[in-house]
Amino acid sequence: MAKVKATCINKEKGRKFYVPEINLIKDLGVLGDFHAKGGDRQVSLLASESIDEMRKKGLKLDDGAFGENIITEGLDLVSLKIGQQLKVGETEVEITKIGKECITRCQIYYQAGDCIMPREGVFVKVLAGGIVKKGDEIVVI
Repeated sequence: MAKVKATCINKEKGRKFYVPEINLIKDLGVLGDFHAKGGDRQVSLLASESIDEMRKKGLKLDDGAFGENIITEGLDLVSLKIGQQLKVGETEVEITKIGKECITRCQIYYQAGDCIMPREGVFVKVLAGGIVKKGDEIVVI
């Protein structure tokens, strides 16, 4: 079963910080998050398995280090297709983008010579809002 491993938020741009739950708002994003401005990148997801691979390179990474809102577990995010929908806890989201273009290199890139967000970060728009928290089930609709 795929599930939410952690939820993160930040009012400012950059890395995010663990919080017990986040509130997804339809057509906007995560309530109180810097990126809650609508558009195609309302909420960011990253697989815990991808983060663990970076940790194996010797990096000490806290939840949210890549700027992700939701850390997933047990779901091959990069195999999903744009337009696919997910039920995450009580919410529903739609995949809008896989990977992102980094305008400038982040601290993680300079430490490891690599960053996974441009290849493995997944972005979604919120179709049905609600609360998302650790342990919530993730289902591909």
